[in-house]
Amino acid sequence: MNPSDFPRPIRIPVNGVELEVFEAGRHNPGKPIVLCHGWPELAYSWRHQVPAFVAAGYHVIVPNQRGYGNSSRPTEITDYDIEHLSGDLVALLDHYEYDDATFVGHDWGAFVVWGLTLLHPNRVNKVINLSLPYQERGEKPWIEFMEAVLGGDFYFVHFNRQPGVADAVFEDNTFRFLRNMYRKNEPLREPQPGMALIDLARAETPLGEPLMSDSELAVFVSAFESTGFTGSINWYRNLDRNWHLLADVNPIIQQPTLMIYGDRDAIAKSEKLTEFVPNVEVVNLDCGHWIQQERPHETNQAILNWLERQDAT
Repeated sequence: MNPSDFPRPIRIPVNGVELEVFEAGRHNPGKPIVLCHGWPELAYSWRHQVPAFVAAGYHVIVPNQRGYGNSSRPTEITDYDIEHLSGDLVALLDHYEYDDATFVGHDWGAFVVWGLTLLHPNRVNKVINLSLPYQERGEKPWIEFMEAVLGGDFYFVHFNRQPGVADAVFEDNTFRFLRNMYRKNEPLREPQPGMALIDLARAETPLGEPLMSDSELAVFVSAFESTGFTGSINWYRNLDRNWHLLADVNPIIQQPTLMIYGDRDAIAKSEKLTEFVPNVEVVNLDCGHWIQQERPHETNQAILNWLERQDAT
């Protein structure tokens, strides 16, 4: 897609911050669908979905979430916890005067959509998540658990235990990091010692094939050269806080849910998904992590076919 074909942004005040929001299909009132990007992504990650969803009759709302693009980037780490991130989306619905919406999330965006649905179930009518399944809360806070199982170099743990280190490396190597990150059909390789994402940011030669055109990649590179990475990485620095914030909510999601996995994604599929999300349908696509960008047509068809079946019941 030519970047100039993406909707022009507006800035909307929500929940004490401003979000840069891209919307299309306002002529389809009453059928809102909110698309929530992951890391290190942008609203532009949904460029292949916006026109298809508008054509299907939806009012498509795509925010750059806090910490990204021209949205606000608060300095306090705790301003990026699940209460703030889900509160932004609730306030976005209030801005458009919608009681509820269908929410679609990928990667970290999926985590936020899961959390939003737990904390504000009356504002979510359907859930569609890509890559990251529902995360069982477990007995230990998430970072503490990951550190015990995966070690201190695992990037979730590293972001928390060595704040600022990875941020600086990514900022010094923004183009190289994002070029090396956004790949498809990467060969399988043995895990290496050290912090994998720092090594990725410094690697001179990318693996696999480029996920997107040079002009598309330039949108991401320009945004992160402007903002840096700290705001977005602060989402990771709230995982244990989120574990505590979700302690008293009902952990079962009752909304109709579609879960889309990439069969070659490094994120593991959930063996307990139906225990926590009983009304879930699962779709598996032959791709890696960047599902909606790598397999846009198949992703759109899976989502729109599922939505059509939901609307028919």
